[in-house]
Amino acid sequence: MTGANSFSVSGYGPERGGWTRIFARDSVARRLDWPMLLAALALSFIGSLLVYSATRNRTEINQGDPYFFLIRHVMNTGIGLALMIGTVWLGHRTLRNAVPFLYGISVLLILLVLTPLGSTVNGAHSWIVLGGGFSLQPSEFVKVTIILGMAMLLAARVDAGDKPYPDHRTVLQALGLAAVPMLIVMLMPDLGSVMVMVIIVLGVLLASGASNRWVLGLIGAGVLGAVAVWQLHILDDYQINRFAAFANPDLDPAGVGYNTNQARIAIGSGGLTGAGLFHGSQTTGQFVPEQQTDFVFTVAGEELGFVGGGLIIVLLGVVMWRACRIARETTELYGTIVAAGIVAWFAFQSFENIGMTLGIMPVTGLPLPFVSYGGSSMFAVWVAVGLLQSIRVQRPMSA
Repeated sequence: MTGANSFSVSGYGPERGGWTRIFARDSVARRLDWPMLLAALALSFIGSLLVYSATRNRTEINQGDPYFFLIRHVMNTGIGLALMIGTVWLGHRTLRNAVPFLYGISVLLILLVLTPLGSTVNGAHSWIVLGGGFSLQPSEFVKVTIILGMAMLLAARVDAGDKPYPDHRTVLQALGLAAVPMLIVMLMPDLGSVMVMVIIVLGVLLASGASNRWVLGLIGAGVLGAVAVWQLHILDDYQINRFAAFANPDLDPAGVGYNTNQARIAIGSGGLTGAGLFHGSQTTGQFVPEQQTDFVFTVAGEELGFVGGGLIIVLLGVVMWRACRIARETTELYGTIVAAGIVAWFAFQSFENIGMTLGIMPVTGLPLPFVSYGGSSMFAVWVAVGLLQSIRVQRPMSA
């Protein structure tokens, strides 16, 4: 029986009506990767508590409303979930056909950042102000389109059965596709996002089966490019100062090294179990800048201690473990590449964000996936989860 309330994905068993169809063995609900979904939801829930703790007393930014950032963080999470559902509904294969359109839109948006419509936040000219207190960071969505675009090119002839692995010409085309938005983002400059994109490109190439010479060549080119960027003084002063403070933590502790010093103090004071939620002296005293975004992990370290910080890392690990499993189990190269690119993105960005709060990585302004406050980053990571869920949902059922 079928009707208006039936819910199905074509090609997955006999049609059933209503709730029977939704919870059948071959239904979308049963096929979702629930450990990944629940781990991501738990991270967003913990993030809402940490964001509230970090902003409730900061009247200079919360407009006098202690719940200002909490409400927006919950709203961002809700919109992110809606985007995930929409992505699963459309399917990664449908989005594969829309890659040229999505790629064009993402490049247009980052080009708009370089116009008078762009805005500077914390030294990075990478935002578009929409009005009403809302803004958009297009570089977050570029991460998604680079993954989809490269996967489309690298997997096209392999999935069609024409070749066992991508040839050199196809790899060059894929690298060219990724290079255009990366160069534009570098001009902003948004070094942190570029670093993530470089890791995504490497992860995609490794998953595609392309020759290892490409990976080694890109690593070598990256080293030479970093030296050239430094020698040509392409980086802004604030970016150079961040690297200097990373190399020498005692350099100007009241200036460029202030953030990292305060971050380490906050995390170190938490001990094993922390000072208690909403009771951290560093957080309450507003000693750590940007604590609701880039340095949100310091709130967890101080108020929830090693246990709370470890829980966040474990939950991030669950998301990436399940993503790796999806990449391994899918039968199409396109799905494998997309999943691998997302794993590379989440893994590096999580390591960089947590690492910079601990002083083992330079400060780059990257948010912690699912946890940090920020609409663009939240939307992008939930779209990525939707892609992963779509790959799992649309794989052939085992006997």
